[in-house]
Amino acid sequence: MAWIVKNSATQQIDKRDEPYLDDTLRAELEAEIIPRYPTRQAATLPVLHALQHKHHWLPHQALAEAAGFLGLHPSEVLDTATFYEDFRLQPMGQYLIMVCQSLSCELMGHTSLVDALRDKLGIEPGGTTDDGRFTLLTVECLGSCGTAPCALVNETLHESLTIENLDKVLNELP
Repeated sequence: MAWIVKNSATQQIDKRDEPYLDDTLRAELEAEIIPRYPTRQAATLPVLHALQHKHHWLPHQALAEAAGFLGLHPSEVLDTATFYEDFRLQPMGQYLIMVCQSLSCELMGHTSLVDALRDKLGIEPGGTTDDGRFTLLTVECLGSCGTAPCALVNETLHESLTIENLDKVLNELP
């Protein structure tokens, strides 16, 4: 297997004037998250989750701001964010559709759901529609094996899905 090499030392990070980790979020994290952990580094995951929840993804500037907030090197925060599949380092659509592909969902026909979404949205899993409205992902277990197949649309779990009721869910989105 060949190594994929990129020159990270000269990579330019797009920056915006407004911070991702604003004063309100900083205060919330200082009051509610940081005290629950023995060190600031131990709070890395909840800090990244809070940033992603607010912005729907983790731009490099947000990672650098989180590193400063936690007293870590930016590479440590980037290593954490790239290790976990749950963190999004690319912009996501307004609606993130995550179709479960665990064994239960596989047996109950998740493939037909993914195929229907491919046709309806015109994207492959991992893709985002051109209008930025939908991102489609296949993920491992969503913890609803008894009501398979299931999917999350943003943070709402939809169970016992069929192509028809999944289509209804998408058509009812604002």
